[in-house]
Amino acid sequence: MTASDPITELMDDHRLIEKVLAALDNRLATSAPGEFPGDFVEQALDFLVNFADGSHHYKEEEALFPALAERGVPVEGGPIGMMLYEHTIGRKCLAGIREHLPSARSGDEEAQARLRNYATEYTGLLRNHIWKEDNILFKMAAQALDTAAREKMAGEFNNESNPRVTSQLRARYVAFANSL
Repeated sequence: MTASDPITELMDDHRLIEKVLAALDNRLATSAPGEFPGDFVEQALDFLVNFADGSHHYKEEEALFPALAERGVPVEGGPIGMMLYEHTIGRKCLAGIREHLPSARSGDEEAQARLRNYATEYTGLLRNHIWKEDNILFKMAAQALDTAAREKMAGEFNNESNPRVTSQLRARYVAFANSL
């Protein structure tokens, strides 16, 4: 696989996402009582909503999964269905973080506890999800997708007219993750 290979790009995305997950876990776990890291949680939420879900999961759902399904990888009851289900659960966790963030920033300890619970559920879910994709699904994709399918995916991943996958969006979130 080359650096422009879409499977490699998805795995590179995973490394960035893992950096943000680790920082989120660390900041929530080590913040002093009464000092909720609201600004950082807001930045991490922005990354997770717009990059992890909005861009990375979009590339999987709109390019990778359909390409695999075309080659006979089952959606329902198979690995694609499980990944889609986990994307949905992740979105619910992100919604819970977003819902409780304003009150948590204002010092509401119950909102902080709920937000931490959603964040813990999300980071655990995503770490497990990333492991399954890196070690199972992407290996299947490497075998199932020929050069033409990969080139088509790469084109979809690098479509500057699609705001979910622009190089500017990617650069912004790469810089954020690498700053942690």
